[in-house]
Amino acid sequence: MISGLETEITLNRNGSFSWLKNKGNGLLVLRPYQCPIRLLQKEWFMSVGNTVRAWRPLIGQEKAFIKTNKTVSRVSDLANLLPNESHTLEQVAKQYKFQATEYYLDLINWNDPNDPLKRLIVPHLEELNDWGTLDACDEASNTQLNGVQHKYPDTALMLVTNTCAALCRYCFRKRLFLDGNHEVSPNIAGSIEYISNHKEITDVLLTGGDPLTLPTRKLEKIFVELGRLDHVKAVRLGSKVPAFDPWRLTEDKRLQSIITDFLHTGKTLYLIAHFDHPREITQEAITQLRLFRKLGVVMVNQCPILRGINDDPDILSELYKSLSSIGVAPYYLFQGRPTKGNAMFRVPIVRGYKILTEAVNDLSGLAKRVRFVMSHATGKIEVLGVDNSHIYMKYHRPKYSRDKGRFMIFNRDDKAYWLDQLIPSDSTV
Repeated sequence: MISGLETEITLNRNGSFSWLKNKGNGLLVLRPYQCPIRLLQKEWFMSVGNTVRAWRPLIGQEKAFIKTNKTVSRVSDLANLLPNESHTLEQVAKQYKFQATEYYLDLINWNDPNDPLKRLIVPHLEELNDWGTLDACDEASNTQLNGVQHKYPDTALMLVTNTCAALCRYCFRKRLFLDGNHEVSPNIAGSIEYISNHKEITDVLLTGGDPLTLPTRKLEKIFVELGRLDHVKAVRLGSKVPAFDPWRLTEDKRLQSIITDFLHTGKTLYLIAHFDHPREITQEAITQLRLFRKLGVVMVNQCPILRGINDDPDILSELYKSLSSIGVAPYYLFQGRPTKGNAMFRVPIVRGYKILTEAVNDLSGLAKRVRFVMSHATGKIEVLGVDNSHIYMKYHRPKYSRDKGRFMIFNRDDKAYWLDQLIPSDSTV
């Protein structure tokens, strides 16, 4: 327990406070729900059921976050926006839904209009620009049945949910959150049967949506079913929950046991984390990641390069250095897909390559394992190099066997954002 003056607050279902009892001397200032308590500089909150206990820490103790990590899904509930700004951005949210956790909102510096975490999670008018497509990489062509994509022979994707802890504005699967989309299957039986019948599948990626937002009992069923398939050797959890809700694992003993039981089958479990900026790597996030590692989960990180968020060598360098120091290997830096609503995040290929090259120059070998790749409809393509005249690429994971190992040379174009904009050089192999 944190020492200090204790206060108890009982929460109503709508998030308001029904009573406040001060057990010690001193004044505790609370704000209404529309201006959430989330993070107070002088108080320490810890949840017990639907009661939140708050301590005024002794001098020198660090501030911490409320553990009842509420979800905010209305722009009008963002107390730090001006009323006219809130009304305008509500129009964006009608097109592309808004959702955030209070924990993540408290990481934002609201005094900075260009704060990168605000740009990542709060709607922006630029999202309504007419640019891109909802399925930029033609995932529809890889869909075998609702809930299953099979693009590469040994790897299958299970789309297990269309919910996330929070909704990134740059999401390349934002179509899943639109009304009328049925790509995700609420019943995993068909997905398991498909994987069971395709013995070439050794790796299964749980994605969506975010699998760690599923009820624990449903995650258990998925892990048990996959654990029974001898030809499946590894399961990957693609999740940004460690950045949005750092208590998901630490507060769920049952989930910890499920992970342990799955690993006892002899299979490998990977956490494919999605940290986009070093400020997301808080002490709370680190604690959860260390627990994943203690349980035996292998951790890597992937993220896209995003204008106004991490398109800076110093930011990427700090991100990779921080991740590698806590046992999370930098895996992929993605060239952002040309997804509808994402024009505000685009970074040209040449600029992205230069940023990454500079970012990893002074990092250790462990921190610079990241690859700069593009998830194109024809496969995963690595950007290998750029010189004064050319851009060099290679198929890292081709969809078609004809492209296996294919090396490509394109004329340099500093404005080009996607493969289809590049002109092949006569030297292409």
